Amino acid sequence: MATNGNSPSPAMGEIIQLNVGGTRFSTSRQTLMWIPDSFFSSLLSGRISTLRDETGAIFIDRDPTAFAPILNFLRTKELDLRGVNISVLRHEAEFYGITPLVRRLLLCEELDRSSCGSVLFHGYLPPPAIPPRKSSSAPDERPGPSGAEGFTRVSPLPHPSLSDSPCDDTEKLVPIVDPRKVLIVAGHHNWIVAAYAHFVICYRIKESSGWQQVFSSPYLNWTIERVALNAKVVGGPHGDKDKMVAAASESRIILWSIQDGGSGNEIGVFSLGVPVDDLFFIGSQLVATSHTGKVGVWNAVTQHWQVKLR
Repeated sequence: MATNGNSPSPAMGEIIQLNVGGTRFSTSRQTLMWIPDSFFSSLLSGRISTLRDETGAIFIDRDPTAFAPILNFLRTKELDLRGVNISVLRHEAEFYGITPLVRRLLLCEELDRSSCGSVLFHGYLPPPAIPPRKSSSAPDERPGPSGAEGFTRVSPLPHPSLSDSPCDDTEKLVPIVDPRKVLIVAGHHNWIVAAYAHFVICYRIKESSGWQQVFSSPYLNWTIERVALNAKVVGGPHGDKDKMVAAASESRIILWSIQDGGSGNEIGVFSLGVPVDDLFFIGSQLVATSHTGKVGVWNAVTQHWQVKLR
């Protein structure tokens, strides 16, 4: 039978028995009172009337699950958040007036809260079909624009397969990349590009139909290391409806133009002359940079590729 607060003050004893929401806890008076002006300081000093259960333990009608880490903090001054809802724990800590704990939990909530937005898309895109390899082993050369100083155009270098050439011990140790494993993802507006080892796939999202595959590149005979996407090319040959995607490996860069209907054309294969460290679009310009100081720029309006030393 619970009795109201005419019992001897719990401050007279060292061991305090608590009944929080039906769960019993034992602790010391010193543990509960080291924070001034807290709920427990007021309770044990007699400023708050107490309600006791049939065993004489002080009854507190609060969540026992949240009270356990609070009592642990009072004992050790350490915070263990494993399996704890931070928001619920902070609410309970505010009720008990545990100010140091409240401050820590507010900081934890700030760290968990994204300051630059959150997940825009979460879903599953089925793995695409792998594009067929080209049957010809000769380099594929295509006519292209020229005329700018420093313009360099190259065709993809042949990359013989293990079955087409003799292999020494070193070649046998080269790791094989899973052709269906996504290596890089980039996004721009309502488009994303997924780069696999030897090809890229572009997807576009519409509110009515969700994510749809729009473009698949041909199979490349070299492993893709960088990728860039521009979903709104201003001043392109087809107006503002052009999309562009580029992929790079070592010093080589291949660029495609994609129309709204999904048809894509290879604009060209270019060389920076040194390994490409970064690949990105600035407006209608494709920019490739290297730690050596070389910068390659392709302009959608002039259709020229230039390499400069910055």
